[in-house]
Amino acid sequence: MRNLLLSLALATTAQAANWPSWRGPHNDGTCDEKGLPVKWSASENIAWKVELPDRGNSTPVVWGDKVFITQCTEKLGLRELWCFDKKTGKSLWKAGTIYREKEPTHGTNPYCSASPATDGEHVIVSFASAGVFCYDMSGKELWKRDLGPQHHIWGNGASPVIVGDTCFLNHGPGEKATLYALDKKTGKTLWQNAEPIRPDSKEGKAGFYGSWSDPLPRVIDGKAQLLMSWPYRVCSIDPTNGKELWTCDGLNPLVYTSPLFADGVVVSMGGYSGKALAVKAGGSGDVTSSHRLWHHPKSPQRIASGAIHDGKIYILNDPGIAQCIDLQTGAEVWNERLKGPGPTGQNWSSIVVSEGKCYAVNQGGDAFVFAASPTFELLATNPMGEKVIASIAVSDGHLFIRGHKHLFCVGK
Repeated sequence: MRNLLLSLALATTAQAANWPSWRGPHNDGTCDEKGLPVKWSASENIAWKVELPDRGNSTPVVWGDKVFITQCTEKLGLRELWCFDKKTGKSLWKAGTIYREKEPTHGTNPYCSASPATDGEHVIVSFASAGVFCYDMSGKELWKRDLGPQHHIWGNGASPVIVGDTCFLNHGPGEKATLYALDKKTGKTLWQNAEPIRPDSKEGKAGFYGSWSDPLPRVIDGKAQLLMSWPYRVCSIDPTNGKELWTCDGLNPLVYTSPLFADGVVVSMGGYSGKALAVKAGGSGDVTSSHRLWHHPKSPQRIASGAIHDGKIYILNDPGIAQCIDLQTGAEVWNERLKGPGPTGQNWSSIVVSEGKCYAVNQGGDAFVFAASPTFELLATNPMGEKVIASIAVSDGHLFIRGHKHLFCVGK
């Protein structure tokens, strides 16, 4: 426990200028960097861009002088981890596996949608049914695990999260959805916590059921915890043994977003025009009646995760509608539809917040920068010229954006 608390406490310092996982150094879309680019295009204010062989939805991660992405080549059955030089975009190495067995997914969700995670020594990636792989920073395979097939009608997308010596992974959705704690050095299972489909769920039988959420590691009241969104509920888990500390009901059966936490409050949002809730962290057992602060019975379709800044939640929903919501009350402060010159305003890109600015890219390739403020202010609309589903990664004053055709490094 002491090692885990220390790892969480030192995370901000140890990971300065790094983007070690899908949601960044704090695992919640917030970062401490300043002076990020506000205006750019597919050809302006671009440090470099490299062509990619196939589409992809995963977000880049960055450590030191290296940028990592997962990449599938569907015709060849390739599922790979790619490494680039951060300054030049030069390809440094590729490593992965071939997997040709049938694995269901949605047409908009190609294989390798899960993002990598790194601690500067290990790079861990989930290739779903093809296994979990760990490499060193030069591309040498250190270990691999077969956690079994991962079957869902819409495919996978949950990414690993590294804390201290442990890698946490939501191996789901599907009938055998399980939260794993793996030793990052060996891949050995430290504990596993299955989340079976509720037997009374009609949605479960039809496949409209599951969680793509990543666990959010936090220290709350001096205790290390994992905050996790499952179908119907959000809960807190002891990261040392996998035992559940508390649970709060109020979500729908489909959950795409990862939980958020600030000021003692946990926020969890369902997808597919689903529900949303906030719960005061703490208590034990079922805390729905005692700790739930607010509950929205119906919300816009949400696939991307939001971020919290100065007591407000900011999120760009699937229909392209940005929202500002008060953290403590759940009241909507404003909503605005964001639409650029791209062919669609639909959005799956999660919010990144830096210096009071929100960054996100919709599927039409329009990257928006707007103020994280109770008063809506659109600061810039930046056309990328291609489809983008991934979220933005940040490092050393640059933005790393993975489109379906190119990997971009934005900045001077």
